[in-house]
Amino acid sequence: MDKNSLRDLVAKLHAEMTDALRADPKSRESLSDMMQDINRLIDKPADSPAAAPGSLPDRLERIAVQFEANHPTLAASARRLIDLLGEVGI
Repeated sequence: MDKNSLRDLVAKLHAEMTDALRADPKSRESLSDMMQDINRLIDKPADSPAAAPGSLPDRLERIAVQFEANHPTLAASARRLIDLLGEVGI
């Protein structure tokens, strides 16, 4: 998957999650911070050192667990994003 396709999928998931979390500012802020980190990693040149391994997927998994009861679709989207990031080596 190329960076543009990944960036498009990330943007789509972010929009879905932000819309669903409109009434939950704390979760929306955490999600926004994490999405900025994801975008920085996508834009990072291939030869630059990686960020702390595991920190981003761990944060995304915590968000997925947090959403599981009240937002199961968002939890599934977060886990799909974890899988996509893993596929491209992030």
